Amino acid sequence: MQIFEYMQRYDYEQLLLCHDQSSGLRAIIAIHDTTLGPALGGTRMWTYNSEEEAVIDALRLARGMTYKAAAAGLNLGGGKAVIIGNPKTDKSEALFRAFGRYIQGLNGRYITAEDVGTTVADMDMIHEETDFVTGVSPAFGSSGNPSPVTAYGVYRGMKAAAKVAYGSDSLSDKVVAVQGVGNVAYNLCKHLHEEGAHLVVTDINEENVSRAVADFGAKAVGVQEIFSVECDIFSPCALGAVVNDDTIPLLKAKVIAGAANNQLKEERHGDLIHEKGIIYAPDYVINAGGLINVADELQGYNRERALKKVEGIYDNIMRLFEIAEREGIPSYQAADRMAEERIARIASSRSMFVRNEKSILSR
Repeated sequence: MQIFEYMQRYDYEQLLLCHDQSSGLRAIIAIHDTTLGPALGGTRMWTYNSEEEAVIDALRLARGMTYKAAAAGLNLGGGKAVIIGNPKTDKSEALFRAFGRYIQGLNGRYITAEDVGTTVADMDMIHEETDFVTGVSPAFGSSGNPSPVTAYGVYRGMKAAAKVAYGSDSLSDKVVAVQGVGNVAYNLCKHLHEEGAHLVVTDINEENVSRAVADFGAKAVGVQEIFSVECDIFSPCALGAVVNDDTIPLLKAKVIAGAANNQLKEERHGDLIHEKGIIYAPDYVINAGGLINVADELQGYNRERALKKVEGIYDNIMRLFEIAEREGIPSYQAADRMAEERIARIASSRSMFVRNEKSILSR
């Protein structure tokens, strides 16, 4: 991988490699764009197959956070961190505190939060070394676990996508195939069940599946079978790249709306599902609830205010589909345009006022 070539192609600002021998920390912090504000994005802990894979994941996810924050109307940029390691066996106080010192060293350019493989307790350990962390325990004046709020945002976005596809945002009697039933998806299933939707679920963790079956009367299917389920809505809520050459021919759903990041393996897959007439709710717009929630902590957390902002995901989804229909483009392009135009507007307005005084005087 030619790192600087990749960073130049997508206009990244910074890539930081973090190593602490005593704790075993091996981490990567990627900062994509800080035009709108400091980069906020979670810390993921994962057993990557290679260091290059970890770097690519951090960069890819950081760029997604830029677009997510911009589309959500937040005054934040995009960043992401990954820690290479097994989240079940490799965690320690020393590791997270060492990582916290690296975040502190960035002096607010990057603010972290919980992500795949990390928890509120992990954020509390990072908080011992830096204030540039969100999603810590409520005892510290924070919002705690963002999963329920993320799920609520996905639920609201799914209703909007259903309105575009079916003419009504009611999910009653709709069959929703949920891929992955972790913390976010479990809370999403709760909303769907309460509205009267019929759930079909799968997960590599059998306990997650059993819980959804017991609590919501969901039907369990195999990990590969989920793509070909007869359903109204396919909801990817596990890892990314699940909408690809292999799965698209199998999909029966008219709507794709889920919590997973980077659901399209490649942009051309967004074109393919558009051509098939599938309504796709772009991932970084529909799953922005967690980001909106933790961003509210920066003002002094108010849950009622945060949930009110998360409800706006419904309107954001409707807006991007209006753009897509008006301009005849796929929804993923409409979402990108919505985000990029906001960043460009702010960058343009700042250029009128923020000048380097020394450079002006030296002319």
